[in-house]
Amino acid sequence: MRFSSYHDLRRKLLDRETTCEAVVGDYLERIRDNADMNVYISVFSDTALERARELDQKLDAGGQPGRLFGLPMGIKDNIAVEGAPLTCASRILSGYTSVYNATAIDRLLAEDAVFLGKINMDEFAMGSSNENSFFGAVANPHDNTRVPGGSSGGSAAAVAADLAMVALGSDTGGSVRQPAGFCNTVGLKPTYGRISRYGLVAFGSSFDQIGILSRDCDDAALVLGVMAGFDSADATSSHHPVGDYGSEMDAVSVKGLRIGVPGEYFPETLNSEVAAMVTGRLEALRDMGAELHEITLPQSDYAIAAYYILTTAEASSNLARFDGARYGYRSPEAEDLSSMYVNSRTEGFGAEVKRRIMLGTYVLSAGYYDTYYKKAQQVRRVFLDSYKKALAKVDVIAGPTSPYPPFGLGDKTGNPLDMYLADVFTVPASIAGIPALSVPAGFDSSGLPVGLQLAGDFFSEGRLLGVARHIQGTL
Repeated sequence: MRFSSYHDLRRKLLDRETTCEAVVGDYLERIRDNADMNVYISVFSDTALERARELDQKLDAGGQPGRLFGLPMGIKDNIAVEGAPLTCASRILSGYTSVYNATAIDRLLAEDAVFLGKINMDEFAMGSSNENSFFGAVANPHDNTRVPGGSSGGSAAAVAADLAMVALGSDTGGSVRQPAGFCNTVGLKPTYGRISRYGLVAFGSSFDQIGILSRDCDDAALVLGVMAGFDSADATSSHHPVGDYGSEMDAVSVKGLRIGVPGEYFPETLNSEVAAMVTGRLEALRDMGAELHEITLPQSDYAIAAYYILTTAEASSNLARFDGARYGYRSPEAEDLSSMYVNSRTEGFGAEVKRRIMLGTYVLSAGYYDTYYKKAQQVRRVFLDSYKKALAKVDVIAGPTSPYPPFGLGDKTGNPLDMYLADVFTVPASIAGIPALSVPAGFDSSGLPVGLQLAGDFFSEGRLLGVARHIQGTL
């Protein structure tokens, strides 16, 4: 049982051509049949079917179906779902069960979504390949010898393999967009503060944003409309009005659309097939009436350095709470309080998480704060100003999502710096806090997906999704 989109599924549910229970049962069977992909950390087999039956009964009783009635979703395992495991793919949270729902989860439940389970990820959302998980790597559905991207690689793989119709991820520096590009899905990072972070386990608090992975732009817009909006439990959430994203998408015309193309996003080192695929999609829009404008984002060379200074500094503080004292993993080798802290964190965190905690502690230390952290904050301001200047002249900014197609499992694990460069095109929008998404641009000669990234002004998600829908229409 397959559906082209949620619109297709919803129509069949409301016309009684199928039931929520049958749909959810089919998804759960596919998840079991594809267990070797390692997409799910925990599967809600019983609770998902129980929820589906309740929704069927609601419809039978004449109840009003919610906006997401029967939508089968997967949830990245750094988002709290009450009564379900919350591991962040880390040993240090083994055995922990969430005692509350994230605000985004409450809003999805209120509109009748169904959760299939918690999805694999890079530990504490730190990684670009989904190889940093305590539960093992996730395979790319298009080639199981390659990575699905990260840190929301499990979420992208779930949607690409139809193990969830829509999945939630989190995006700190590209963790929704890069795996979307690697797995041939739509991946949206909204404006910072558009979706409440309450219940999202913090990595870099001034960067983190819950994002959406889906097969098409309309599904992403629908889910965004449900989750977006101010939340009193999150002081960083925005009061900006939530628009009708579907109507905003429909209002986007390609004719006269000004697309900015930064030269910095097409360096000589860019994979030639990625460059050709992205350029081809942009030229297709130009043939439909769009205007392509060469622009410059001159500070792009500093993006990765500034990002890793700022996010590791925030992570070193955020992850201090995981000490083995209150919940999660506690080392059996502890002899006193001090050794409990040291051993639990040493054994509980993976190599990449420990690397970033150490880096963050270093850049915040007394002798280096001004040299690194303060300067990185200044660079962040320059990035924002540079985007504002560019977006005053164009409607959207476009380029590749990643500098190369999905790489092989194990290819980059020996060189962390090389891995960090996988996010070279996605990090700038995160530094500025503006919305950005990845949309499929086609496949290279090896059959591997290529993603195209769009970025826009604050709270322009509807426009970005509308442009992305036109791009999908050119494929």
